[in-house]
Amino acid sequence: MNPHHEPETPATRNGGDLVVESLVNLGADRVFGVPGQHALALFDALRRSPLRYTGLRVENNAGFAADGYARSAGTVAPLLLSTGPGALTALPALQESAAASVPVLAVSSQIPSAGLGGRRRGYLHELVDQQASFRDVVKSVHLVGAASQIPSALAAAWESALTPPYGPVWVEIPQDVLLATTQVPRVTGLRVCPRVPLARPELLAEAAALLVAAERPVILAGGGVVRAGASAELLRLAELLDAPVACTFGAKGAFPWTHPLSLQSWLEDRHTTELLDDADVLLVVGSGLGELSTNYHTLAPRGRIVQIEADPSTLESVHPAFGIHADARTALAVLGDSVSPRPPGRGAEIARTLRERVGARIADQGLELEQGVLAAVRAALPDASPVFFDMTILGYWAWSAWDARRPGAMHSAQGAGGLGYGYPAALGAATADPARAVLAVSGDGGAMYSIAELATARQENLNVTWLIVDDGGYGILREYMTGTFGDTTGTELARPDFVRLAESFGVPATKATPATLRRDLAAALAAPGPRVVVLSALLRMFAPTHTQRTDGE
Repeated sequence: MNPHHEPETPATRNGGDLVVESLVNLGADRVFGVPGQHALALFDALRRSPLRYTGLRVENNAGFAADGYARSAGTVAPLLLSTGPGALTALPALQESAAASVPVLAVSSQIPSAGLGGRRRGYLHELVDQQASFRDVVKSVHLVGAASQIPSALAAAWESALTPPYGPVWVEIPQDVLLATTQVPRVTGLRVCPRVPLARPELLAEAAALLVAAERPVILAGGGVVRAGASAELLRLAELLDAPVACTFGAKGAFPWTHPLSLQSWLEDRHTTELLDDADVLLVVGSGLGELSTNYHTLAPRGRIVQIEADPSTLESVHPAFGIHADARTALAVLGDSVSPRPPGRGAEIARTLRERVGARIADQGLELEQGVLAAVRAALPDASPVFFDMTILGYWAWSAWDARRPGAMHSAQGAGGLGYGYPAALGAATADPARAVLAVSGDGGAMYSIAELATARQENLNVTWLIVDDGGYGILREYMTGTFGDTTGTELARPDFVRLAESFGVPATKATPATLRRDLAAALAAPGPRVVVLSALLRMFAPTHTQRTDGE
């Protein structure tokens, strides 16, 4: 890449140049990826562009890094991939972006045009129909057959990624199109206009009437509130209605954790489930009411559901509801203008009682170690710093118990649920704001998915501290198998000395104990560049409630 970030004008330009010119024109600043033979024209063109490139060591990790960047920067993250194995390796990361509505734009090479159409000419990385593998994962697929199509295809993909509901998109370009010289003028005139779904006025009027008439209104805020930037509108409406607010795991920070009306995020607790069931009007905003948000589908509301959702496919997909296809921010703003204020007090009492009941249930389970470890991590992390949790027991605790302090400050792989998300996603977030410390949290099993990216962290000198909780295996699967079958299979793992391994990459590392964790983490986060903190601890989950009766204690 040009170290001065000044575009070069080569004597001849090719399809790769059209790709990077289009990305720059659309507003891209950074791209992620892993080079491959069919995609080399893409990577060569980066040298002649102002785009900053972060290269990961594994395509799936590059996808996770793009996801973390998109969440932190609030824009589309381009992901450059090669054909066949390189493209397919990124599928799990794109599934997470799809499940969590994250705008990642994957640009993949393809075998030469002569081999397309199922001709089976034996090209390296040849697949009969590569894009078919992605159609069930991404939001839209855009195929390019000639260089002149590249700018328009990328603009359509960019617009699709940023049109609510956000999501990953796929652009596929044959190798020969990327390599061939082109007379298409330099790209300067691309324009996109993502469409924000606006609710029909009569629907919002009816929703406002239902809320005004409700005696026990409750609000369940989902990740769509965070993506729409609707936290202020949510707070205003809740206070006007005196309505308690629960946040899904994807909506961390959407509502102030310590607000009197806050039910926090204890959605895997039967007390919360029963409170939501008992609402005469349950306003669901920005959530599709999936498995985790409904306490594993044990939620059974007895009142009316009003569901506001940017993704029309999820309206009433789980429960019958008064469905409104709309962006959360605009809809909440209109509702806030349409309801009259109630006297405060009852909603706060309901929320306080719920928090006390949840706290009492957890206190009876002997989980002081787990609560202490999570509290130490929270105390060590600056409020301005985001945290990225892998699928690990401490992350599962964080879903329910973590105070994010602000919208978009906590992320996890709870959308698709794949291992290995935390560290590469944190690296992507660190590139969005290099001056800000970022925390990643993994278990020892999940950490092994991402160990290679210690080289990326060191090469790019990224300010990411990686907390690895070493419990000797796949801890949450150990709990699930023991609880269900009485024994385990395949959960116990040989693993390296993570401290020495990190140091072999040139990354300073510390071995912490529960007593020193807060101090060790704070020191690592305050230091420049990458750091690793290893905590050897056997953590447990709190008892589940979705397998229990919900008609009493």
